[in-house]
Amino acid sequence: MTRRLLLSYLSLAALVLLCLEVPLGFVYSRSERERVVSAAKDEAESVSAYASLSLSTGRAERDLARRVAHCAERIGGKVVVVDASGALLATSHPLAAIMSSNLASRPGIAAALRGTSTVDVRTSTIGGVEYLSVAGPVQRDGRLQGAVWLTLPTQTVHERVHHVWLLLALGGLGVLTAVAVVGFAIACWAGRPIRELERATHELAEGGRARPVTMTKGPPEVRRLATAFNRTAARLAHLLAAQRAFAGEASHQLKTPLAALRLRLENLEPNVSDRGLGSLTAAVTETDRLARMVEGLLAMARLEEDSATPAPVDVGAICAERHRTWLPLFERQRVSLVLFAGSVGPVLAVPGGVEQIVDNLLSNALRASPPDSTVTMELRLHVPARRALRDARPAWVDLHITDEGPGMTADQRARAFDRFWRAPTAPKGGTGLGLSLVQRLTHASGGEASLRASAAGGVDAVIRLPSAEPPREGHGPGHDKPGQRKRAVPALRA
Repeated sequence: MTRRLLLSYLSLAALVLLCLEVPLGFVYSRSERERVVSAAKDEAESVSAYASLSLSTGRAERDLARRVAHCAERIGGKVVVVDASGALLATSHPLAAIMSSNLASRPGIAAALRGTSTVDVRTSTIGGVEYLSVAGPVQRDGRLQGAVWLTLPTQTVHERVHHVWLLLALGGLGVLTAVAVVGFAIACWAGRPIRELERATHELAEGGRARPVTMTKGPPEVRRLATAFNRTAARLAHLLAAQRAFAGEASHQLKTPLAALRLRLENLEPNVSDRGLGSLTAAVTETDRLARMVEGLLAMARLEEDSATPAPVDVGAICAERHRTWLPLFERQRVSLVLFAGSVGPVLAVPGGVEQIVDNLLSNALRASPPDSTVTMELRLHVPARRALRDARPAWVDLHITDEGPGMTADQRARAFDRFWRAPTAPKGGTGLGLSLVQRLTHASGGEASLRASAAGGVDAVIRLPSAEPPREGHGPGHDKPGQRKRAVPALRA
């Protein structure tokens, strides 16, 4: 922001200087030229009057030469005086004496010898040097006596004009420097509180407790914004603390009564008749379901209040570890659990997110799988093609958990991630929160979660997570790394 404010100040100052100095420079150039021409005309008229007086008194040869030399020295140019026939009378420069035979042919002198009443001003080049020439007639009582030819190098005018342009440029540079210093101070004064607000906002967005922004300087609007931000941050921190306290208290306060209720129901089993045994079993099942629902709600509450940053995790090692953990339970249900492990590298995920995703998906797959069926876990690495590499598209890893259960319709798969929604054909005991938690964990990790129909008629749950490794050239989407060998880790069927 400081840089943009300073740039805007300098741009505005430069625009104002251009609008003022450029016209001023042109006006001065024109006025300087007119001043020099006017001065040359005055000198020509002065020499003309003196020459007329000298010719009338007969002292032209001595006094006129001295006057011409003095005038030429004063103006820094050349002065030539000729008689009515064009013969040289006096000159300030020896070259004019050599060219005396051609003086009458000069346009300015010729016009003056014709009795032109006005002074003739011309710009000509003599010897490679540009001159401003002024010629005027020498007259006495209406009788033409000769002509005066005065030449002045235009370099003098150009030097004066260039000097003025240089002064204007230096003045403009000085003004811009002063504007830059003052503008930088103003920009820092205005931008410092905004940077403090940005820092506090980032701290709040990253899940930390934002420190109050103390502002005693800066624009009044920014100070009022900082005050409003402090109130908002304090209220948000209070709400988050209250939610954390509720989640922690609910975790203890709800688990204990549910565990006690389940224990009391189990203790009632010896005293319940065969006719009421089914109701008791259903009550125990609902108690277990309520306990799992409380756990799911608390997990989702913790996920929503925590803003963990995704970090690289070894998804292959996690899948292998969860495979070993779930394998005995699958064997008891007479369901095979097969892992196709491969070298897919690390993925970006929130801490502990991949474990919860795999556990929820395996739990759903186990409940939906009939005996003597197979649940498959498979990791697939996808790398962008060469053309996509120029667009810096990252690679990703797909985790497929496929079952051979009854499956779901397209509409059911679309609603499966809604909270508390359960398919009509779903087995009893579910809470409707597992897939919702899976989706939220995947989104928090920067990935996507979807359900597809498997070739065996069940559900193929696909979790797509961004790879933590940069893409390599030569591999298109859906291809494995060179030398990658997937290995199947089969489960013994009970």
